[in-house]
Amino acid sequence: MTDTVSGGLEISGRDLAGAGFRARLKRFAHWLSQRDVFDLASCAALAALVVTAVWTFQDFAISNDEGVQHRYGELIIAYYKSGFTDLSLFKLDNLYLYGGLFDILSLGLSYIIPVDQYELRHLLCALIGIGGIAAAAGTARLIAGPRAAFFAIVALALCGSWYGAMYNHTKGIPFAAFMAGAIFFLVRASRSLPTPRMRDVIGFGIMTGAALGIRSLGLLLVGYLGIAILISLPRPVIGHWRERARFALRSMLWFLPALVIAYLIMIVAWPWAALSPLNPVRGLLSFGEFHYHIRTILFGQVYEMADVPRAYVPTYIAIRLPLLTLGATLLSLALIALPARIGGIGGLQRRELGLIAFAAIFPVACQVVVEGPAFDGCRHFLFVFPPIAILAGVGLSTSIGALARFHRSTLVVWLAVVATCYTWTAGKLYHLHPYEYLYYNQLVGGLEGASRRFVTDYWVNIMPEAVEELHEFLDRTEPATAQTKPYRVAVCGERVSYEEYARPNLQWIKMYDWRLADFYIAPTHMNCDRILAGKVVAKIERMGVTIGVVKDRRRIREQEE
Repeated sequence: MTDTVSGGLEISGRDLAGAGFRARLKRFAHWLSQRDVFDLASCAALAALVVTAVWTFQDFAISNDEGVQHRYGELIIAYYKSGFTDLSLFKLDNLYLYGGLFDILSLGLSYIIPVDQYELRHLLCALIGIGGIAAAAGTARLIAGPRAAFFAIVALALCGSWYGAMYNHTKGIPFAAFMAGAIFFLVRASRSLPTPRMRDVIGFGIMTGAALGIRSLGLLLVGYLGIAILISLPRPVIGHWRERARFALRSMLWFLPALVIAYLIMIVAWPWAALSPLNPVRGLLSFGEFHYHIRTILFGQVYEMADVPRAYVPTYIAIRLPLLTLGATLLSLALIALPARIGGIGGLQRRELGLIAFAAIFPVACQVVVEGPAFDGCRHFLFVFPPIAILAGVGLSTSIGALARFHRSTLVVWLAVVATCYTWTAGKLYHLHPYEYLYYNQLVGGLEGASRRFVTDYWVNIMPEAVEELHEFLDRTEPATAQTKPYRVAVCGERVSYEEYARPNLQWIKMYDWRLADFYIAPTHMNCDRILAGKVVAKIERMGVTIGVVKDRRRIREQEE
């Protein structure tokens, strides 16, 4: 009897569990049916990006800045551990003018996660970059719905300047991602002014503080806050200016907690900013006075960084964006500029999209007006790419909506064009891997047209592949001594990156000893490969274009001696 009862209870329990599972499955199916297809596509795209980042983050080299940035993070921690007495961080070149938030975070994680410190930096940077894509999508969704969000993701993820930098530009990408996050919370908070929801205020404060904890340019967000309040003011009514003033004052008071949060995060991550309330402003102004002897190139013409033409940054942004993204962005700008009665947009959407357009254009316009220094293309202006992606997402979504109302066959053709263009761009990025940041659009003939006329591998990302080519060359030609005999190697790049990948017997030598080098590794960027002569024993190529070389100099060196 007990067994029967027990067995009966067991069967009953199994049936109950099965019924519970079916109920949960039914609820999940109902939840899915309530979701917009573009929301689901956006989630799938972001998940795919995370998987890709985890799968490929080890493919990317140590960039030129990473060694010194990592050291800066160590010195910030040493500063706090010493009770503010170890002032070494203020003597490390001009790094004190930047915040070290990312460097502190990556160092903290390195104590927990047993991964190579530079590989960990790359993975963390990539995940933050994907967060920036999600923030851009969230803003686009607020303004124009799920379809615009999906296309914002596509526009930013398939932008080589963003995706290619997402793994090792550990200053520019986190800063840009936090800026994008702050703009998302600002747009959401502005909808309920003058009494925004506190969670949006806190979110804006955290993201602003994180951005300031990397670069002083995060002060732009304070200006964006002022503009958001101005464009949200009640419509002017004669004699009611006091009402508008009260609205602005209440709005600013509600955002005070955000500014306090931002300030606290900033001074923790940026010790120099804590030494004087005006230091963040001084840091911002100092960037306009940088005049190092760094050269750059535009249309084949070489310039000192302080003497670049006004069109330098806008030109690089225009030629680094996929053409479809560029066109969709211009469409959004036209929608803002045109009156609503002849096809433009109006109301809340116009105001919010106008704020995004301002965030995309104003920083670049300032650089153009003041003729500020610039180099390495648009890498210092990556923070304008999320707003550009938002504009592109809204532009593409609006074009699809308009064509759907106009003619179904035309819509099908347009969707085919969009899918083809972005699939073609994705294919280009795939073939460039892991040098996606070398993507150029057809305005300059792609990478082939850009080679030796525009900046290319300024991060010297070719280093792992070039070193591996040198290893293979020595193993093939001198197998007996390849791993034991000392060889002197000149490198047009940073020592830390080279020594991370090279065998111990391949000795890095300083620039003033380059003439003694047995081998030479260099990218073709700025014709660095032509500095030293030698027999080319390996080429690093993508899409038929040489982006780096390995040269054997031993015969030439013997002749010179």
